[in-house]
Amino acid sequence: MNSTVRYASRPPTTMIVTPDRALSPVYTATQEGWIMATKASEHDTADPVEGKAHEAMNRAAQTAGKAEEYARQHASHADERVREVAAHGRQRADDLLERVTGHVREKPLLSIGIAFVAGVLYSSLRRRR
Repeated sequence: MNSTVRYASRPPTTMIVTPDRALSPVYTATQEGWIMATKASEHDTADPVEGKAHEAMNRAAQTAGKAEEYARQHASHADERVREVAAHGRQRADDLLERVTGHVREKPLLSIGIAFVAGVLYSSLRRRR
């Protein structure tokens, strides 16, 4: 019978101190203090528990791996969509710039008048604050 011995000043009050329970340590009083002897049957009981814990960890790791893959795929799709929207926005801005440039070239005096009125309105709005 394998056993582990550990000395303590006194046995813990919350532990069950009965030798008939396989998972309970047995305490014996000696001159050095209390001795805790762990029965070998604890190791036999711990092996299936350890196996189940290992299986649970493997399942958790697999689930985490699937979640990571899912997140990476959706992040990739989101990145593609952002790039598409940005390219579309740049194209619209370029089109608007071409239209404004063409209008200014066709009617330069009207463009200067519109710019002057816009500047006056902006200036008056900034002063009111």
